[in-house]
Amino acid sequence: MADDEAALSALRGGWQHVPCRLDPVSLGGTAATAWVASIAGTCHLVTRVALGKRLRLEAGLTAACHLAERGVAAGEPVRALSGALVAEHDGWAYALVRCPPGRPLSAGDPLDQQWWGDALGRLHSGMDGFAHAGLAPWHRVRPDAPHLDVRPWLRAAVGAAYAALTRLTVTDRLTYGVLHGQPRATAFRLDPSTGRTAVVCWGPAATGPLVADLASAVTHADGAGTEDLVDGYAAAGAVHRDEIESALPVLLRFHWATRADAAARRLVSTPDDDAARATLSAAHAALAV
Repeated sequence: MADDEAALSALRGGWQHVPCRLDPVSLGGTAATAWVASIAGTCHLVTRVALGKRLRLEAGLTAACHLAERGVAAGEPVRALSGALVAEHDGWAYALVRCPPGRPLSAGDPLDQQWWGDALGRLHSGMDGFAHAGLAPWHRVRPDAPHLDVRPWLRAAVGAAYAALTRLTVTDRLTYGVLHGQPRATAFRLDPSTGRTAVVCWGPAATGPLVADLASAVTHADGAGTEDLVDGYAAAGAVHRDEIESALPVLLRFHWATRADAAARRLVSTPDDDAARATLSAAHAALAV
């Protein structure tokens, strides 16, 4: 069964919904497959992950409910007929989220970057006190991992980024909390009629230093300057400006180390993975600076 047909079948069986339109959408950098669905004239996001990642998917959905209870705008998870946030179908776990009104933010627009940073900061503040069994450690990097031998430069570069992070955590007191995981601009929507920015979808939700999420956002700014993004985040007040300035350069490098580490893992099992090779090439350039 094709992916689109499987998603339609899951919506019928899990929610008794038949969308009038279903379009694939990229959630780049995640293990999820996603579609935008029009159901009864309303935009919804359909997300699918392997069953082994169901708990992490549920963590993001529960986090959205947590934010809404605290007055932070977020996409509304639609419970399946079973009452659960997730429905299983043909060996996959599916979620359905009603999208907030508005348009996706643009990573290259300075004004949108301010909205983006502000929304990420408010998300971090709103997640205070949240706990869920699906929240995982924020990285799996180990400098002695065998898969780092896939490229001659990789182990030394990852090891240097790991050592810099270790020094930072020893010398600085970082602010920890719940991380979105993939806070790209398109994970947020701006409603021009109200000026409210809402988070639509979650990445691999985890716990870690909050500036790690900001570093991830900065790397997805499409090559544009990111001063407005950082300023918007700092103004939201989740993390003090001094901490951002000291931690962001280190966490930017470590972000690339985590992406290189994940790509190397994939190449060990799938040597012809073009996406993994491209990620390693980009990481090599970033870590060589």
